[in-house]
Amino acid sequence: MKALRYSYVGRKQKKRVFRKLWITRINAASRLNGLSYSRLIHNFKKSNIGLNRKMLAQIAVLDIPTFNQLVTMSK
Repeated sequence: MKALRYSYVGRKQKKRVFRKLWITRINAASRLNGLSYSRLIHNFKKSNIGLNRKMLAQIAVLDIPTFNQLVTMSK
C-alpha cells in the first residue's frame, strides 16, 4: 500500500522537478545573452514565440546558436 502511495506522489513530483530543471537551464543560457529568465519569457510572449519550456531547454543545451537567435528575435 505504501508503494502505491509513494508511486502516485512520485509521478506528481517528477513533473515539478523537470519543470524546475528546464527553468534552470533556460535561465543559465539566457544570462549568457544578458537577460534574466523572466525577461526572456516575457519577451517571448510579447513576440508571439510559442515554444514551451521543455523545447527551450533542449535548444539551450544542444543548439546554442539557435537559442541566441531566438533571444535576439524576442528583443
